[in-house]
Amino acid sequence: MALFTVERTTDLPPDEAWRRLTAWERHTATVPLTRIEVLTPPPSGAGTVFVARTGLGPLSFADPMRVEEWQPPGADGRGHCRLVKTGRVVLGWAELSVRPSPTTPGTHVRWREDLRVRGLPDPLFARPTTLTARPLFTRALTTLLTTPA
Repeated sequence: MALFTVERTTDLPPDEAWRRLTAWERHTATVPLTRIEVLTPPPSGAGTVFVARTGLGPLSFADPMRVEEWQPPGADGRGHCRLVKTGRVVLGWAELSVRPSPTTPGTHVRWREDLRVRGLPDPLFARPTTLTARPLFTRALTTLLTTPA
């Protein structure tokens, strides 16, 4: 299990940070060689299914995901989303959350993920997977929050 967390604070209000974070197609611009296809009609919510396809030609794989929990920011500014990876190659889950920043105006955003690759033994590959994935997801989160949609 490659469990990692990426956190950022942004000047955006919670509802805008949430919108940018959960506009699944926008993730295409943040992860190299990856495109996102949403398979269910809008709006997003529990049950939304989308696929991240990563790679070039025959050297690619699909990472299908399903939204299991969907709680957009309410009056308290807190929002939470849980995704479950349902594919044959990439396994695990991700939790995305927003809440008002306790120290500055704006929003604290948290991306927590358990990322596993089928067939790779966790004890041997968890650390290299984390060391590879954390910078990639840090870049993705930063880009999502700083690029207007």
